[in-house]
Amino acid sequence: MAKYHKGKFAIKNIAKYMGNSPPTYRSGWEHAFMRFCDEHPSVIKWASECVKIPYQHPFTGKQRNYIPDFLVQYKTKHNKIVTELVEIKPKKQSIMESKASQGTKQIVVLNHAKWQAARAWCQQQKIIFRVITEDDIFRK
Repeated sequence: MAKYHKGKFAIKNIAKYMGNSPPTYRSGWEHAFMRFCDEHPSVIKWASECVKIPYQHPFTGKQRNYIPDFLVQYKTKHNKIVTELVEIKPKKQSIMESKASQGTKQIVVLNHAKWQAARAWCQQQKIIFRVITEDDIFRK
């Protein structure tokens, strides 16, 4: 999905969505994940950009807020209810590669600072934090 997609998501299963207005997707991958959450029968409820997590910016040292993409609650095939905080990111912004540009490396460092704070927050809440990349979305 090289094309940048942005818009309001048209929710079909309003009872599942924990928000007051339709969520905004900022990529085709986010749109696909919203559609999955809205339509999959195992998803009990979901929200978009509903959690603020404080973190320390790795370059400035200032306190900032990180807002992950999704909060999802679902039932597993063993009827266990699981809650996850989910971030959708391109793989190149998730993993440090030796051949990556300096700008991409800075994005990765910034993302990892945010995700470290998110993991600590999720551990306190007894929920799971997950980063989803194109490898997860387009798994065959």
